[in-house]
Amino acid sequence: MTRSRAAVWCVVAVLGCLTASRSLAAHHGTLVSYDRDKAWTAKAVVTEFRYVNPHAQIYFDVTDDKNHTGHWSGELLPNPAQLIASGWTRKRSIEALKAGTTITVTVAPARAGGMVVLIMRILNEKGEELLGGAPLPGAAPRPVP
Repeated sequence: MTRSRAAVWCVVAVLGCLTASRSLAAHHGTLVSYDRDKAWTAKAVVTEFRYVNPHAQIYFDVTDDKNHTGHWSGELLPNPAQLIASGWTRKRSIEALKAGTTITVTVAPARAGGMVVLIMRILNEKGEELLGGAPLPGAAPRPVP
């Protein structure tokens, strides 16, 4: 291989590494994007569930005590590989979280505001845990804002 050809390959390799590292770093903000100290729990109705990378998404409606319905978007912390490892395949997840299903969610609101949350826990109508884990100690669930 000639020196100029080796130099070109070296530049291509460096650019490839820089591009890959930038895209990896861009995603690692999930935990800092949500305020777990302001977690709240509410009854909700699933409107849609998407089993996608890098994190599954759930869309749900919460009706407050004044009969106003809020349309929320939630991100599950486990990625699909972690869901599969814990027994939550795409088929099982989609079946358990069909549109119209009543659930109880414990969520952490986005620090940026809006109707976006991190899903910390999902219970079915029987109170059985479907996805997520218990809220962090000291982050007592609060009523819907």
